[in-house]
Amino acid sequence: MASSATLLLLSPAPDPGTFLVLKDLYGPALRDVLKKLSSSTTERPGKKILEVALPCYHLYGTENLSRSILYPKTQKLVAGLYKLICVIAAQESINVEDAEGIDARVLLIAHPGTDSPQISQVSQEMEGPVISLSTLALSGRQWHTIYSVDTELGEEVLKIFLDANISFSNVHKLRSGAVPSSGNKPSGIQNLALHPVRTHYSLAVGGTFDHLHIGHKLLLTMFVFALDKAPSSGEEPERSLTVGITGDALLKNKKFAEFLESWERRRESTHDFMSSILDFRPPGDRDVKTEETSDPGPNGHVVKVTFPSKLHIRYVEIWDPFGPTITDESITALIISAETRSGGKAVNDKRLEKGWPPLEVLEVDVLDPEDANNESQSDQETVETSFQNKLSSTGIRRAQSEKANPRPAQIP
Repeated sequence: MASSATLLLLSPAPDPGTFLVLKDLYGPALRDVLKKLSSSTTERPGKKILEVALPCYHLYGTENLSRSILYPKTQKLVAGLYKLICVIAAQESINVEDAEGIDARVLLIAHPGTDSPQISQVSQEMEGPVISLSTLALSGRQWHTIYSVDTELGEEVLKIFLDANISFSNVHKLRSGAVPSSGNKPSGIQNLALHPVRTHYSLAVGGTFDHLHIGHKLLLTMFVFALDKAPSSGEEPERSLTVGITGDALLKNKKFAEFLESWERRRESTHDFMSSILDFRPPGDRDVKTEETSDPGPNGHVVKVTFPSKLHIRYVEIWDPFGPTITDESITALIISAETRSGGKAVNDKRLEKGWPPLEVLEVDVLDPEDANNESQSDQETVETSFQNKLSSTGIRRAQSEKANPRPAQIP
């Protein structure tokens, strides 16, 4: 299926980045873009990718800081932005959950304040998920339209982006929401440094990842974010991301199982998303190696992807709730949704039984429709149901079932 891409350059993230502040600041621009893309989807069917660049002052000049220090603040911003996208889509009846809809992806930008010194290492970094505006501009990605926000700070972001690559011509301005009283001024990182420091070069995440939706995207974004950069001096550690994906046989009793995606399809969708937030090298510079092995026993089916930076992603077919977390001692952290907290405890109990150190468990927020006051429809309950279905693989399969088997019209 054909696809096309749009880029939305937001103004710098506010501080504090609560959902209500994000809604006031970014809501109008996001609503305009989603409605435009939804209309174009009706006119020209096909996958529509929306990349949303989120400039963050707190990520600039922090290459040597452990990601665990930056994790809480970054997670709140990413979760709030994905929630806002889902809220607007529910209110406006916009499809953001399947291949015929809009595939929204949040990109994290390390953005300097006006008084910050320029740091050359940032602009040269081609591996995400944290990149500079110049890296994004020079990535070779093809956007048919670029949107920016019509404010002073929005103009600043656009200028940096266009200064790096003046070839972009189809640029449009969007209205902004209310700028917070702080004026989006950058906040220092000194308070963040009080967070207990742990460095992680091998992390794990697990799930079904069926019909990849916004909840999955939040989880995978923070999973990739939590991996620390290799130190600038000394021996370079091996960096790996292990993604446990539930095997097909364990899913046969799921609701609407006939619409479940195969393990390979789920792996491909997961890798496509992770690559989109990790790999910003121009197409001609890409040299990614893929190796598949199928050994007997649990966790034996693995697809290993190696990037030029020597980062490894291991996609493992899992047959139990634990996967590689209890067979690979080198893993040091597990990323979970807050609603699966008990699973993280069960993993650590198993590791302690084996005499292994427990994993640091990092959580992402559960996205819910709280604070999502309806602005476009009279039926708030309908909006909340739509919101939940956009974050549920079961809800997406149900919708596909209803589309494939429509009920006959009732005769009055």
